[in-house]
Amino acid sequence: MTYAIQAEGLVKRYGETTALAGVDLSVRTGTVLGLLGPNGAGKTTTVRVLATLLRPDAGHATVCGYDVTTQAHQVRQLIGLTGQYASVDETLTGVENLVLIGRLLGLSRADAKGRAQRLLADFRLDEAGGRAAKTYSGGMRRRLDLAASLVGRPRVLYLDEPTTGLDPRSRNEMWDIIRLLVADGTTVLLTTQYLEEADLLADVVAVVDHGRVIAEGTPADLKARTGGQTLEVRPADAAQIPLVLSLMSGVATTAPQVVSGLVTAPVTDPAAMPLVVRRLEDAGVLVSELALRGSSLDEVFLSLTGHRTDSERTLV
Repeated sequence: MTYAIQAEGLVKRYGETTALAGVDLSVRTGTVLGLLGPNGAGKTTTVRVLATLLRPDAGHATVCGYDVTTQAHQVRQLIGLTGQYASVDETLTGVENLVLIGRLLGLSRADAKGRAQRLLADFRLDEAGGRAAKTYSGGMRRRLDLAASLVGRPRVLYLDEPTTGLDPRSRNEMWDIIRLLVADGTTVLLTTQYLEEADLLADVVAVVDHGRVIAEGTPADLKARTGGQTLEVRPADAAQIPLVLSLMSGVATTAPQVVSGLVTAPVTDPAAMPLVVRRLEDAGVLVSELALRGSSLDEVFLSLTGHRTDSERTLV
């Protein structure tokens, strides 16, 4: 088994703030590692260290066998990076943006133009290639930004929250592109706050909080760690939500929660659902939705950290 990325004990401090407190990661070649965590958890700092943009204060990391600190030049020749916000030059056309990257990477003018045209076609931007990037939609800019990171045919690609701010259709298009890249042998490290994104794309998920990896495994493995399922009840009459909460509190492993009129509670007892059904009937509560399902990654994250991934903390 070969690893495209290996990191051990990465530490990074900014004055009194510790952004990374000993991060350990291993990413198998040709797979997707999903790095989950709230703002401020250390995801972006980890990416910046692995991309040679920051020097760690302690620990070490290698990318394709090269040390990110002592062999940074070799690492940069093997990686691509797409950040949280599109970094294309809006005054240049799509073709000009990609040709510029190609020339900076040492390609001849002809090779750079040919590579640009192929990438624009792959990303369904060929018809817009002659237009200034400032005329592109948000989804088009993100696709152009990702195309720019692929001009050098990287073996390892860092995607730092690549779908932030995209509409559902553009997000699905980006997911399809990522799947194609991985199928072609690219190793991807994906940071995201979207649990669905990690569930659909990642072979392995690492949960980061307060600068440390606190859990790692396949999405299925992490879901199994909660040791139970989630019971969902939506009363037909929203005024009865407090009553439903009291009826479910005795069977839930933690306090039930209400999200958009849906009462949810983690349960481990197989008899929980029929028990709640009987209680609802006895109390005369009509329901419009009743389900028992496996735990989601969001619930796994909540159980591991005590807060959800949309925590409003300062980004580090």
